[in-house]
Order: sequence, then structure tokens, then C-alpha cells
Amino acid sequence: MKDRRSVDDLSIDELQRVLSEKKRIAREARLAQYRQTGRAVHVPIGETPDARLAATARPPAPRSLLRRIFDFFLLLVEVGAVLGLIYVLYNGSHILSQLNQEVAQVLVQPTFSPTPLITAVVLPSGHTPPTAPDGGQFNEAEIPPSLRPLVQSLPQPVLPTQGPTQALRLVIPAINVDAPVTQGDSFEQLKKGAGQHLGTPDPGQPGNLVLSAHNDIYGEIFKNLDQLKPGDEVQLYTASQVFTYIITGWQIVEPTRVNLMDATAHPSLTLISCYPYLVDTQRIVVSADLKTE
Repeated sequence: MKDRRSVDDLSIDELQRVLSEKKRIAREARLAQYRQTGRAVHVPIGETPDARLAATARPPAPRSLLRRIFDFFLLLVEVGAVLGLIYVLYNGSHILSQLNQEVAQVLVQPTFSPTPLITAVVLPSGHTPPTAPDGGQFNEAEIPPSLRPLVQSLPQPVLPTQGPTQALRLVIPAINVDAPVTQGDSFEQLKKGAGQHLGTPDPGQPGNLVLSAHNDIYGEIFKNLDQLKPGDEVQLYTASQVFTYIITGWQIVEPTRVNLMDATAHPSLTLISCYPYLVDTQRIVVSADLKTE
């Protein structure tokens, strides 16, 4: 018989039983609906999901030899692909680094050393002795054979116009020298007096002023250079001044010692002539420094 009492008349235990019953009915209705739509299966009483899973589980069938070989081949392909990718990445980075180095080397500008200007291959004033069959002539034999074509191909230097600051007169009291000074020390120029090597500084200026003259032809201007002693004076006249240089010493050298004409940091003077007298196979080189007050 259906209980018709109101909710207020029910005890707490009765209310709980009513709620439990309503939940059970609702749950069974949902399960019935799930079974109809295929979303739930009927599990016989006493059969749990774990039991059903164990009943349906079957050990996998062993793979065939061909399948194992094929799987191993696929593994090798995958490993090879990974190694190939690593090689491509490494090789690409190496090539990029090499290209960057090559570009950097191209961009770096080389440091050029200035090519020394060949101003002489032998010391000036060279000539054959006046006692030779052809007399005193320019002695081409002194020039090293490998350099003769170069010397012969060089054009004649352009002689500068004598300026007011250049040497005009040379006086060496100790050996009675008083001679004009010309620009240039070619064989023809030395016929006119003492010649100043082109490119050397004016009197009194820093650097090595080089003068040369003959010893046994064309006035024998530098015949007695070997009689000079340290302390002797050399006077150079310009248009308005007189500069005095003090002898420091002299030496006998081979004609190819052109480094003796190299520039100096201080005002200096170098006098050059052939040596010995009437033989002229060597050079006498006299050094002097500007006299300071």
C-alpha cells in the first residue's frame, strides 16, 4: 500500500530511504537508456570488469622473421637519418665559418711596405783612370751585371734650378779646396765641380747632404780627402749663409756601398771620391756633422 504521508510526517531515516530509492530508480533508468544506445553493456551478476578483461586478453602472436628484419631495417633508416641530419648541420656550420674567414681575409687590407727608391747602384764619381787607353770615362764595369739593363733604361734625371737655400760653393781649408757646387752627380755634372746627389737636403737641414767630386780628373778637387782629420772644417755657402760641418772620420769602401748615402736624423755631410789616386777601383767616404754653436 502506497504511503501517503507528507514529508513533514516522515522521520529522518524514512527520508533517507526515500532518497536512496529515488536515486536507484534514476540510475537504473539511465543504464537502460545507455544500453539502448549502445553506450553500456550488460554485465552478468558476479562478473567484474577485471574478470572480463582477463577473459578476453590473449598473448600476442610472435612476429615473423621477415617482420623483425623489416623493423630492424626501419630502425637503421631512422638512425641513419638522424646521423645524416647531424652531419649536414655540422658541415653547414663548418662551411659557413670557413666562408666568414675567407671574407674576413679579403676585407683585411694588407700593410704595404714602401718600395725603396733606387737612387744609385754604385757610389757617385766612379770613372776609369786618366791613364787608361780611353782616358777618364764613366766606369760602367762597376755596376753589377744584373743591374746594368735597369741603369741603362733609366731616363736622365731632371736637374733642378739652383735655389737660394742650396749649396753654391764648397770650401775645405785643410786641403785647399774651393769649388762650385752643382745639382746632380752624373759624370757630366762632375766636370763642373762638386756635385750634390739629387734628393739630399740643403745645407743646415736634417739629413745626409752628399757631395762628390773627382780625384784625378777635372780639377782633382777631392784628390786629398785622405789627408782630412777629425775636427777639420768643411764650409758650405748658400746665397745668404755659410754652414760649417766638422769632420768625424773617413773610410775606404767598395763602390757598391750605397747605404753610406742613407738619410740621417741630424744634419750631416758625406764627401765621396774615387780611390786610390790614378787607380779608382774603390771609394773614399768622408763623414761630417753640422757644427752647432
